[in-house]
Amino acid sequence: MKPRIAITAGDPAGIGPEIALKAAADPAVCAVCEPIIYGPHSAADLAPFTRGHVSASAGRAAYDAILAAVTDALDGRVHAIATAPINKEAFAAAGLPWKGHTDLLAHLTGARRGVMMFYADALRVVLATVHIPLADVPRTITRELIEDTVRLTARELPRFGHLSPRIAVAGLNPHAGENGLLGAEDDAVLRPAVAACVEDGIDVRGPFPADTIFLRALRGEFDAVIACYHDQGLIPVKMAAFGKAVNVTLGLSIVRTSVDHGTAFDIAGRGIADAGSMVEAVRLAAALARRVHTP
Repeated sequence: MKPRIAITAGDPAGIGPEIALKAAADPAVCAVCEPIIYGPHSAADLAPFTRGHVSASAGRAAYDAILAAVTDALDGRVHAIATAPINKEAFAAAGLPWKGHTDLLAHLTGARRGVMMFYADALRVVLATVHIPLADVPRTITRELIEDTVRLTARELPRFGHLSPRIAVAGLNPHAGENGLLGAEDDAVLRPAVAACVEDGIDVRGPFPADTIFLRALRGEFDAVIACYHDQGLIPVKMAAFGKAVNVTLGLSIVRTSVDHGTAFDIAGRGIADAGSMVEAVRLAAALARRVHTP
């Protein structure tokens, strides 16, 4: 039987309902799974929401859909979830404490930590930190955090066909610190974390200057790059594979994928949203679900 994939429609004021409907009807999706949409997505469902505007009601509706989909995934009624984008301001307006899907899903599944990976044929990038201010990144990057991120990445990549993963760590500072001249974190934090993982048999190298390491990965030298912060990792992914990359949460007890873009309030309700990333997210969720649930 085809796996049942929950598609959450995301923020009802954004493009999520549109791309969820388009993906659920796409022949490439229907060929590999049974898609089930969670959350407001019909014209009647969406009538109470003003397209392109942040509201507490939209944030709550998006949360309720995620909660229902995760509950069904944990109970085995669906085999994976693929999520359309939510709006962080709408979550905050609704009084919800989570900054995005990743921390919410870790909470709902009881995971110690959820880690965001962007997956494309050309490039895989894992984020050590996600939705925090740039000013907070240096003190958030600890040896324990980097070790944990590398170990989780090494453990999870074989699910994606990289049986002996080669991992690179991007430096935090320009030129990976230039031997301490441009910042101490690369030598004091990142390098010892990489060394500890190497001692445990993980094929990981770095830290490397961030201005070239993603290019090296694109050329096939590495299977994944650990980025220290959000934009360091997302800029190369979106340059290389925007609309085709898939956001995957590592470290959960369920399979979860998502799109590589946001709610696009500026075009919500106009019928012109590109569902390509949503289609890829559902297809990857189906492939991962088959690997998890096949004896």
